[in-house]
Amino acid sequence: MRTLVWRGLDAPRMEVAHLESWQKARGTQIGVTYELAWELDGELLRVELVGVAAGEFELADADFFDVLDSPFFNSLPVARDGLLLGGPAREYVMSYISHPDLNATPVKQRYAPLGDRTIRYAAGEFEADIEFDADGFVTRYQGYLERLGSPSAIS
Repeated sequence: MRTLVWRGLDAPRMEVAHLESWQKARGTQIGVTYELAWELDGELLRVELVGVAAGEFELADADFFDVLDSPFFNSLPVARDGLLLGGPAREYVMSYISHPDLNATPVKQRYAPLGDRTIRYAAGEFEADIEFDADGFVTRYQGYLERLGSPSAIS
């Protein structure tokens, strides 16, 4: 089991994630006005906006899940497809879970390797560079968040 912690740079926000593997993990986000818990179990994602609503989502035709404000989910395509090794940009369809509404929406995202463990992330008109450690975990998301501490690799 590995534990990762990130803090927001643009707003008061934190996330802690406990990972058994890239396919099995759980986490909690704390913002000024919300607490959100998520649990990834392969192609199933459970999300609860504590005290408000809960939902269960299947991956279906999407490549990966992406939960609003969760850096853990940005690590999944990078780790699975070895994007830190370089190569061409890749496009993915994510099952994007927003909150507070807990809706799942298909969203196209682009991950372009830049070298030095940095990926240029783009979705729609938004673009930012994301830095990763050697194990594929987000360490810094340009202007958005940064990780605290440093975990070991998981399988």
